Amino acid sequence: MPVLNQHIPGLNRGKAMQIFLVSPCIRTPGGLISSAASTGLFKSSNFKNLFSNIDPYRNYTSPIETILCEDTYQSLYSQLLCGLYQNNQVHRLTFIFVSGFIEAVKFLQHHWTLLCHVIRFGTIAADHTIITDPLVKKAVMKILVKPNPELADFIENECRRDSSWQGIVSRLWPNANCVDTIITGTMSHHIPNIEFYSNGLPIVITIYACLECFLGINLNPLTSPREVSYTLIPTMAYFEFLPIVDGDDNQNDNCNKEKDKHHQELVDLVDVELGREYELVVTNYAGLYRYKVGDVLRVSGFKNNAPQFNFMRRRNVVLSVDMYKTNESELQNAVKKAADHLMKIKIVERGTFGKLMDHAINQGSSVTQYKTPRCMKLGPKFDLLNSMVLSSSFSPRCPQL
Repeated sequence: MPVLNQHIPGLNRGKAMQIFLVSPCIRTPGGLISSAASTGLFKSSNFKNLFSNIDPYRNYTSPIETILCEDTYQSLYSQLLCGLYQNNQVHRLTFIFVSGFIEAVKFLQHHWTLLCHVIRFGTIAADHTIITDPLVKKAVMKILVKPNPELADFIENECRRDSSWQGIVSRLWPNANCVDTIITGTMSHHIPNIEFYSNGLPIVITIYACLECFLGINLNPLTSPREVSYTLIPTMAYFEFLPIVDGDDNQNDNCNKEKDKHHQELVDLVDVELGREYELVVTNYAGLYRYKVGDVLRVSGFKNNAPQFNFMRRRNVVLSVDMYKTNESELQNAVKKAADHLMKIKIVERGTFGKLMDHAINQGSSVTQYKTPRCMKLGPKFDLLNSMVLSSSFSPRCPQL
């Protein structure tokens, strides 16, 4: 945050509206508690201490009780309510992944009238259908100290002004200076959507991290999301790099095994070469030794002598036809190009992809970390999509409903 504050001054003087969502923990057959990494973080004592010892960069609009509520929709609703009530104090809008930003906007589209009602009268009715947890209700009422009909009118006017909702985020939070979210790699297809809703607010990507460890930071946070590079912090873990040989991602397993004999030599952080691609390998403090993270990075430049990297793609194969294997980024590019020359298209009911996300949440996924699948195998998700099909057609262009 101090790096970001150099580019956008004043972020330490306002509040951040960050949507945090936790998912229920499960117990493994061996008796261990298992949860999403973000859930483990948000339920930790370190995170809870942020609310008693306010860091000026972590002054959040959401009370801790709304964050720890495991009812996803109750949590999202109450956090949006608190964020709207404090809208003039918000200087930064933050979401872990851009998918969380998109879902928050969609949720707001469905519930803004009810949110306005609560703000107008400054109370949550006893028969309120969404906020039912007593602890959440009590925490929210500490924020909604009095009725605010003027703010309710303002929100209503902005939500009704343009049915497309272009620029709605910058209009509802007029003092926000940026949207802080991860939107690189295969989530980059969301860039047009976030630009549409934020109406020119800078989209900043501050960190590069994975489940294994925090990896690095973006020293130029105002860079276009399409051109972001990360500087790895060598004290976070021990980083090594496996050079990518041309065609590595597209060869059959036998060929890859043969190639592995010739390029198992790992490269240290100080020895990477400009323009080359590498698979990231980490040895972390938790005990993972030379663990292949699965990310492919390209050396984009240097900050002094520190290498900087573009995130290119995930190494894993998502589609295999005969002997040809297609990686995630290649599949996404193929889908984009295919949209201009459609083979076959199926139109599904409105809300279908929301139901797809609901299915994932019911299986333990988090809304803030959910990623719409680009390719799926036969199974419940595939059956869900097929059950929602309204029409199917062959056409050289997108059909009009």
